[in-house]
Amino acid sequence: MNILVLCTGNSARSILLESIFNTLGGGRVRAYSAGSNPTGKVHPQSLVLLGELAHDTSGARSKSWDEFAENDAPEMDIVVTVCASAAGETCPVWPGAPVRTHWGVEDPAAAEQPEWDQAFRTAYATLEKRAKALLELPFETMNANELTQQLKRIGEIA
Repeated sequence: MNILVLCTGNSARSILLESIFNTLGGGRVRAYSAGSNPTGKVHPQSLVLLGELAHDTSGARSKSWDEFAENDAPEMDIVVTVCASAAGETCPVWPGAPVRTHWGVEDPAAAEQPEWDQAFRTAYATLEKRAKALLELPFETMNANELTQQLKRIGEIA
């Protein structure tokens, strides 16, 4: 199952959730992240926190969602937006009509630098709970309506 995590800048929340899914997914999912208006660099605190938590950050990069609309891009099964602005934007059309959901999380990158550690840990904790909730489900056998309902429920987990 391929999951695309979208946010405007693709530097913090989407990077965190991509890494969480790829670390905890046990091969059941392959996550990617992108932004509608990417910053072009991963927020340094994203890399610090993921490194502290033993995530592989070697492939982490801020990129445009246009990469995933190309003909040779992997087909997405689920598209998750993690910020309000990305949820309201028009997304490219992916082959296979992926299930879409919104899991909004406060932007830790908006915090002042002295607050980065706590802000990023808070965002990570929420995203990790949501990722674990999805991974506990038999999503491979769910139809689109069931999956949509479960994703919506998971998006309400704080």
